[in-house]
Amino acid sequence: MLKQGVEAGGATAPAETPIPSTSPRPVRGWRDYALLLALAGCWSSTYPLTKIGLGSIPPITFISARSLVAFAFLFVILRLRGLRLPTDLKAWKLFAFQQLINSTVPFLMITWAQLYVPASNTVVLASTTPIFAFLITWAITRHEPATLLKLLGAIFGLAGTAVIVGLDALHGLGTEIFAEIAILLATISFACATIFGLRLSDYDPMVVAAGSLLFGGLLLLPASLIIDHPWTLHPTPEAIAATVAMGIFSSALGLMLFYMCLTRLGTLTTNAQGYLRIPIGVGLSVLLLGETVPSNLALGLVLVMAGVAAMTVPAERLKGFRLR
Repeated sequence: MLKQGVEAGGATAPAETPIPSTSPRPVRGWRDYALLLALAGCWSSTYPLTKIGLGSIPPITFISARSLVAFAFLFVILRLRGLRLPTDLKAWKLFAFQQLINSTVPFLMITWAQLYVPASNTVVLASTTPIFAFLITWAITRHEPATLLKLLGAIFGLAGTAVIVGLDALHGLGTEIFAEIAILLATISFACATIFGLRLSDYDPMVVAAGSLLFGGLLLLPASLIIDHPWTLHPTPEAIAATVAMGIFSSALGLMLFYMCLTRLGTLTTNAQGYLRIPIGVGLSVLLLGETVPSNLALGLVLVMAGVAAMTVPAERLKGFRLR
């Protein structure tokens, strides 16, 4: 059963009812943080692969296709595991709301924005998700301890992303202001999704991911058929490969790992993987797109790792250091 206080359709809990947290989590071990690193690896491929896919596939068709490819991949694994998707309306309403704020809407915004914004600028802006998650947790939900060390970790992590990408990239952020604002709004949506996602902890992570992706892919399919006329497109082999790779790694495996990390590590720590995506994403951008590596990469990596370390310190070790 879902935890009390969740209304059909993903409505928020009553004001007097705090957002439910998961049952007491086991002591975090290296396997939990290995999952966090794997999640960062899956999601860091998003931006360079999107650039490749958008070369010959429009945004709506691209997002719908990758979602349906991801669902097909997970559906096969679910059948092999003997698991089935739920049939009750309440579960699908929850899946639908989570997919809208965690994938469909933000992915559309970022994919559209990447038509105008370079991959390096996108990485800088998208890395702010942990900042927004921290601020929302500290100021509104308070479902996890918001410690001073986590605040410092958020600041270090954001500074590290800026250093890795380089100041030259930051100077160019004003040229496509509307696209850049869209990316920032998408990161706020991602931050909200990590908090709402805690309500889905009673479902198997693979079931949540599969159900959400099926809803997202089918939701955009009519728009793709009407607007993009996909039968008239001539995607390149590289674009098709990018779509399939994003479906399997970024969407299917990425979302499954995302819900596993939420259950094991909580909201703030799960969001810290956004900083780990920076060095991985930069490396993939160099490999796949031929982008230049900033000379100050080493300093940026130190700041990023310091930020991740601070954001992942268990709350029980920081009693007395919470922000009020």
